[in-house]
Amino acid sequence: MLMQISDMISVLGPDTFERPVFAGNVIETVRSKDAKKVITVRTTAFQPVLAGDAAPIEAVAPAANPGLTQFVSEDLPKMERPELTSAHIVVSGGRALQSRDNFKSVIEPLADKLGAAVGASRAAVDAGYAPNDWQVGQTGKIVAPDLYMAIGISGAIQHLAGMKDSRVIVAINNDAEAPIFSVADFGLVADLYTAVPELMQELSKS
Repeated sequence: MLMQISDMISVLGPDTFERPVFAGNVIETVRSKDAKKVITVRTTAFQPVLAGDAAPIEAVAPAANPGLTQFVSEDLPKMERPELTSAHIVVSGGRALQSRDNFKSVIEPLADKLGAAVGASRAAVDAGYAPNDWQVGQTGKIVAPDLYMAIGISGAIQHLAGMKDSRVIVAINNDAEAPIFSVADFGLVADLYTAVPELMQELSKS
């Protein structure tokens, strides 16, 4: 039996690693004495490997099929926008959008204009404003795009754990005390229903 090290973000040595716990508020140092390590990696914490530096890949023969399961079919959704975890730009909306219709009329057009993926806070997903696969956060998807736009998102710890490693974070919120501004590189205290249309007008000019 081997110990699994989950969500590793740093390698300190051959047997020592770092991983976030408590929604990313604490970084835990883990040492494994196992000869072989079983590790899951937070890919957004690492830069792409340069050519020639890739680790060796060993082919492992599959175990014999016990015949307990059977593949029936595969139904994949059609993606009209970039996939959330690999997108260079993510536009996310929060509970302040107030409805699914507002997500469609405010967030999605901005994302399409920027060629971005669409994300959402857990509060927005729980309220039915956005589908589950758009959720960004500790219990959703971990993203680290070049640009993350948080619109109408207060910045709960759970959400920050999923996007705070983004290269540039832009926040639009009418509450100047919202926690999202603590991680934002650029923050605008404004009504999103005014700010986003104005931003769309400026983008249309370029």
